[in-house]
Amino acid sequence: MAFIIEPTGYEKTALSDLQGSWGNLRDAVVKNFGFPDSDKLIFQIDEAVSWESVRNLKHMKSTFILVQNIALQSEAPQEVIEWLDDVRESLHSAFEAIAEGKAE
Repeated sequence: MAFIIEPTGYEKTALSDLQGSWGNLRDAVVKNFGFPDSDKLIFQIDEAVSWESVRNLKHMKSTFILVQNIALQSEAPQEVIEWLDDVRESLHSAFEAIAEGKAE
C-alpha cells in the first residue's frame, strides 16, 4: 500500500490570497465588534467563504457587494474598511488569474 506524501512547498495563488483577505476582514470585524450591524457583517463574511461561494466566485462577488454595503452604511471602523478594500483587490486579482488560467 502506497502512502501519499504531503508536499513540502506550496505555491502562493490568487485564491489563497483571497482566502487570507477574507480572514483578515473577519478578524477586524471581530476585533472591533459592537459597531452597528457588526453581527450582520460576520454572518455575511462567513457566507462569502462558504463552500457554495468558494465553488462559485460570482456568488462570492455578490456577497462581497452586500458585505461592502453593510460596512459602509453602518459606518464600520477604518480598520474594517481597509480590509474590505483588500478583499476587493484580492477578489479582482482572483478573477484576473482565473481568466489567465493561473489559479487552480
